[in-house]
Amino acid sequence: MDLLTIILLGIVEGVTEFLPVSSTGHLILASALLGYDSEYWAVFNIVIQLGAILAIVVLYWRTFWAVLMGLARFDPVSIRFVRNLLVAFIPAAVIGLALHKYIEALLGSPITVAVALIVGGIAILVIERTVKEGDIKGVADIPLAKVVGIGFIQCLAMVPGVSRSGATILGALALGVERRTAAEFSFFLAIPTMLGATALELLKNKDAIAHGGGVGFGAIAIGFVVAFIVALLVVRWFVGIVTKHGFSPFAYYRIIAGAAALIWLLTK
Repeated sequence: MDLLTIILLGIVEGVTEFLPVSSTGHLILASALLGYDSEYWAVFNIVIQLGAILAIVVLYWRTFWAVLMGLARFDPVSIRFVRNLLVAFIPAAVIGLALHKYIEALLGSPITVAVALIVGGIAILVIERTVKEGDIKGVADIPLAKVVGIGFIQCLAMVPGVSRSGATILGALALGVERRTAAEFSFFLAIPTMLGATALELLKNKDAIAHGGGVGFGAIAIGFVVAFIVALLVVRWFVGIVTKHGFSPFAYYRIIAGAAALIWLLTK
């Protein structure tokens, strides 16, 4: 049963990490649905996110290699690329550390997730229908003031169910960034954000890990690989869907999934 849970959670993470549907929210709902101890799986759920992050590094390795080579030449475009990622990451790092205990309390509330899914879905539809297509193309070309705004908007995702990718993508759209660039900026921003979250979780649980508490390293390795493979497939599909159809399909999914989860949680 543990192996099935490991594989299922790896799939859930790989599918939802970069879609605007909240990977953390789905993992919380999965814990309620399957009835397992969420604290026992806490480190697992955080660390396997690195598998999904590795998928971004693999898919966009040419971009990262070009930036690395550009930094060696002090290329202005590469410098702005890295600057934008680091600046957008800072608000989440500072606020996340300051409010860590409050955020942890919310992680134990499936009802919060269900409501956030519904509200977030409605927000996506509103933004899709009221915000005009932006003309800012390229992560390095996003103005610094808008980068700061996106960084603070990302902090909304500290409420489980809001979706980190959803908040950053929609925030970027509202600030005039075109769809593909908004999605890719969200992908790239996930790297420092999730590395920071994972480091914090591992530090917090270092004693339990050292004494063999929680899920073992073998289980984490399996979940990591599953999340990596699934994310590889999902990201390319997602970019294609967004480019052609926008974010509305994900909004409808959020509303339906959130409503179904809310009804189930209130009637079980």
